[in-house]
Amino acid sequence: MQFYRLYAGADGQSHFEPLDGAKANFFNDTKPATSHLFRDDFAPHIVNFHRAPRRRWVVTLTGSVKIGLGDGSSMTFHPGDVFLAEDTTGQGHTATPTDWTRLYVNLD
Repeated sequence: MQFYRLYAGADGQSHFEPLDGAKANFFNDTKPATSHLFRDDFAPHIVNFHRAPRRRWVVTLTGSVKIGLGDGSSMTFHPGDVFLAEDTTGQGHTATPTDWTRLYVNLD
C-alpha cells in the first residue's frame, strides 16, 4: 500500500511526501470528514494540470492513475493506494487514469 501526501510547495509546484512514517497518526482513530464521493467516470480536465478542489483523501479502488508533477516526475497508484490531495494552490498535477474507480473523502 502506497500512502502519500500531495501538496503545493513554496515553489508553487506539487510534490509528494511519503506518509509511511506517520501512519500511526492516521490509522485506528476516527477522523472528521465532510463528505465522500465514489467516482468511476472519466473527467477530461484531469489530464491537464489542475489543483485539488479541496483537501481530500483519494483512495484507488480499481484500475490505476498516474499522477504527474511539474518537474516531470510521476507516481502510479493502484488498488489500495491512498494519497492526501492538498495541492489546492500552485500549478497542480496531472492525472492519467486507466479504468480508475476511486473514493474521495473530503476533509473541508
